[in-house]
Amino acid sequence: MKTARRRAREFAVQGIYEWHLNQESSASLIEKHLRENDYFVKADEALFRTLLYGVLKDVKELGVLVDRFHERGADEVSPVERSVLLMAALELSQHPETPYPVIINEAIEITKTFGGTDGHKFVNGVLDNLAAEVRGDEVANQKSRRRPD
Repeated sequence: MKTARRRAREFAVQGIYEWHLNQESSASLIEKHLRENDYFVKADEALFRTLLYGVLKDVKELGVLVDRFHERGADEVSPVERSVLLMAALELSQHPETPYPVIINEAIEITKTFGGTDGHKFVNGVLDNLAAEVRGDEVANQKSRRRPD
């Protein structure tokens, strides 16, 4: 069973994807469209709004942040993978209350659901590198806990 937070992230990715296809759409129009889905009521609405509106507000800055960690041109990344990366970049860079492994795992699972066959591997690699940069202390602490004494 999906958590309300997973559903919020999935709907946010769908909204960001919709925006990629039609950048004339406003966040509020995209939100209205997504609310028509019967499962939207099971999503964490506050998280959904934070992610959708936050990504669309800071899309250029978030794009620069993730593009440093891959060699593809932005237009060579599938819109699904791009949407997931932007959403996760927002959470990693602006929401330290959510542990980075949770953000990366959610991004991988959403990419497996909506993306291409091996898209999750690309997303994982980019986000691992991004997390090391924007959450260096947290990543180091996590890795030191995994090492046997």
